[in-house]
Amino acid sequence: MTTSNTALANTPPAEGEAASFSPGLRFFAHVVSYVFHPLFITTYVMGFLIFLHPEAFAGFEHKAKVLKFLHILIMTAIFPAFAVFLLWRLKFVESMLLRTEKERIIPYIITMIFYWWSWNVFKHLTDSPPVTVNFLLGSFLAICGAWFANIYFKISMHAVGVGGLIGFVLLYSFQDPFASGLYICIVLLIAGLVCTSRLILSAHNGFQVWMGLFVGILAQIVGFSF
Repeated sequence: MTTSNTALANTPPAEGEAASFSPGLRFFAHVVSYVFHPLFITTYVMGFLIFLHPEAFAGFEHKAKVLKFLHILIMTAIFPAFAVFLLWRLKFVESMLLRTEKERIIPYIITMIFYWWSWNVFKHLTDSPPVTVNFLLGSFLAICGAWFANIYFKISMHAVGVGGLIGFVLLYSFQDPFASGLYICIVLLIAGLVCTSRLILSAHNGFQVWMGLFVGILAQIVGFSF
């Protein structure tokens, strides 16, 4: 990446830009950012596959479904979030929001380990639906891609998360007998809300958001190729 491109990627939104939006809109943007935090996306998708999809986990007992869901929730959301909390309390990072590239290095590595572990566990369980293994691999690769991008610029992890969501739904639709255009519309709406919210809050610029979407979608494409 050239020096000019690097400068563009790391250029924050104009000062005072966020203040041009009404407090109500900014509050809504905060709510969207928290509800669809990137650490929750994997849990949402796996929860849908486990409890709502009519075929993915058909034949599994309710207890087995709950245990699998709890594994995903703990390993891909709770543990990474707790790790960031500990880093903050130990003053390795200045804020749990991880506003700078430097602050994100260690949390990315920790999160990669947890996501790799979840994918590896489901991969070696003989009863795991292939779609879950592919999706979890894509999620792990998305974290890896974000970590690599972070070397050069502050990528939007929210965009990486919803990019992975878009990639998963589009790819799974080609093999899912219960695929619905409604699912695609919903994830596109969510992605639009999340990415717009990050811009409203001046958390990222357009380049960082678009690159996040690209990394998330590409990671799922690679994940579904194996």
